[in-house]
Parts: sequence; structure tokens; C-alpha cells
Amino acid sequence: MTRKVADCRKAPSESHCTLTITGEEDEVVRAATEHAVSVHQHEDTPELREMIRGMLEDEPAPGT
Repeated sequence: MTRKVADCRKAPSESHCTLTITGEEDEVVRAATEHAVSVHQHEDTPELREMIRGMLEDEPAPGT
């Protein structure tokens, strides 16, 4: 299974957050949602989770 990456640097933010989360897709969506709520004061909604899921990228293969 391809691991996914959520990179806060690629989302518009006034805080210029640099957090990157990597793992299996459901793990990353859950952790990124918790981060968005606790750090960026977003509301945990299905729309937020879908936005996060849409921003995920495949983790580069080791050595690339």
C-alpha cells in the first residue's frame, strides 16, 4: 500500500505551519484533521476531512 503525505506547508495558512504527516491514508486524514482542529482552529466536519483527503500526495519511494 502506498503511504500518503499531508504537508501543512501546501495549505494556505497565516501561521506558516511546517508539519508533515505520513502514513496510511485513513491515519493521515485522522491525524491531519486533529491537527487542523487543535492548531488551526478549524471545525471537524466531513467537508474538512474531504478537503484534507484531496490534498494528500503519495509518499515518494525511498531513494527517489
